[in-house]
Amino acid sequence: MNIKDDFILKDINEGWLVGGSVRDFFMGKNVADRDITIKDAEDFAKKTAERLDAVFITLDSENKIYRVVLKDKINYLDISELQGESIEEDLKRRDFTINAIAYDLKNDKLIDVTGGLEDLKNGVLRHIKEENFEDDPLRILRAYRFYALTGFQMTKELEASLKKYLPLALKPAKERINYEIMKLFGGKYADEALLKMDEAGLLEKIFPCIIDMKKVPPNAHHHLDLFHHTVETVRQIEIIYENSNDAVKTHLDSVDFGGFPRLNHLKLAGFLHDIGKFSTWTLENGKCDKYECLYNKPECADCNARHRFIKHDDAGSKMVIPFLKDLKFSKKQIEYISCMIKNHIYPSSVISAPDLNDKVLMRYIRKMEDNVIDNIVLAKADRLSARGVDVTEEMINNNLNGLEKLLSFYLEKKDTLKPLPKLLDGNEIMNLLNINQSPMLGKIIKNLHEAQLNGDITTREDAVKFVKAQKV
Repeated sequence: MNIKDDFILKDINEGWLVGGSVRDFFMGKNVADRDITIKDAEDFAKKTAERLDAVFITLDSENKIYRVVLKDKINYLDISELQGESIEEDLKRRDFTINAIAYDLKNDKLIDVTGGLEDLKNGVLRHIKEENFEDDPLRILRAYRFYALTGFQMTKELEASLKKYLPLALKPAKERINYEIMKLFGGKYADEALLKMDEAGLLEKIFPCIIDMKKVPPNAHHHLDLFHHTVETVRQIEIIYENSNDAVKTHLDSVDFGGFPRLNHLKLAGFLHDIGKFSTWTLENGKCDKYECLYNKPECADCNARHRFIKHDDAGSKMVIPFLKDLKFSKKQIEYISCMIKNHIYPSSVISAPDLNDKVLMRYIRKMEDNVIDNIVLAKADRLSARGVDVTEEMINNNLNGLEKLLSFYLEKKDTLKPLPKLLDGNEIMNLLNINQSPMLGKIIKNLHEAQLNGDITTREDAVKFVKAQKV
C-alpha cells in the first residue's frame, strides 16, 4: 500500500492523513473520503479547494472542521484542526487504535502510538482510553458500528468499558445517532453487532420496540423467537446481496435517498419488518390462557395454540413512522422503510396467486415502482429466517423459486417500464361529477389508480368512463 499513489494525496505535502482513511487504505478498501488534520485547518482547506477547483464547506466552525468536495461529488477531504500540541497527542484523543494511525504527508511516514497497526493485522477492536467515551459518548455506538463493518474481535476491556458508560449512550444528538445506525446497518456483520448491542443492553435503548418483540416466542412457522428472527433477517439480506447478480447489487448499492445505499436502509427495514407483530398477536385453538402463560413461559410455544398476527404488516408500517421521525430520519427514508414493512408479505402473495399471469406480475411491479428488487430481497430473507416445524424444505424452495422468477420478470421488463400517467387529477374528477372535495373523491382517485395498476385503464377516455361509473 502506498498512500501517496492516491490521485489527491500525491500532491499534498503537509499535515497528516488520519482516522478511517488510513485504516481503509491498509484494509485495501476504496477510499473516497480522506481525513486530514493540520494546524490552521481553515486556511489549508480553502487553499486546497482552490487548487483542486473544488467546493469549500464549513462543517463545524467551533471545532474547526471543514470539507473540500471535488467536482465528481464522490471524492472529498475532511480537514480538521490538530488537537493538542502534536500529532501524537491528537491520536491519543481518538476512539479506537485502528482509527489512531496517522500518515505524515510531508515526511512520508506512518505514526502509530497506540498499536493500531498490530490491531489491524490481528483483527482486534481496542479502545485507547476509557475517558474518551465520556468525552464523546457517541463512541459507544461507534464501537458497534466498527464491529459491524470489520467483524474485528472486541477486547474484554472494551466490552467492559462500553457497559460502564452505557448510561451515556443516548446523550449525543439524534442526528449523530442516526448516522451511526445507518453506517452500522451497512456493515457485513450488522447482525452480529446487533446481538452484541443487545447483550450489552444498548439495543433496547435505541430500539425500545424489541422489548415487546422479545415476548413473542417461536411457533410452528418460526424456529426463532421474534427478536432473533428479525436479526436473522438482517443476516439473510446480507447473504442474498453478496450472492446476487450485478443488476441487483448495483441497485442496492445506489444512494437514492438519505445519503446511504439502499442496502443499509433495507437491512434496517428487515430488522423492523415485524415490529407490528406484538400488537396484533393472538392465539387460536390452544391450551394457553390468553397471553399470560406466554409472557412468563416461552416454552409454551410447544403447545398446540396457533399464533396469529393478522395485518401485522400494516400495523408495523404505521408504528415505525413516529419512531423514525424521532431519530431524525428524512421523509424519503421513512417512506421507504414503511413501504418495505407494509409490503414484506406482498411478493409471496403475488407468486401464490391461483391465476398467476403477466398481468398479475405487472400490477405488482407498477405498485412497487423503484422498490421491486428491495421488496423481493426482503421477502426472500424473511422466508429463509422462518423454519418452524410446519415449514418444509419444499415450501421454502417453492417460495424462493417463485420469488426468483418474479425478480427475473422485473429485470427483463424494467428498461421498458414507464411511470403510470396521471390521466385525471382531482379537480377534473370534481368537475366531471359535480362534487366537492370529500372522502368520496379520495376513494374515486384510489380506485382509478388501482384500475391503472391492474391495466384495466390505459387512456384518458377509459378514465373518464370509469370515473363517471363510480358516482353513486
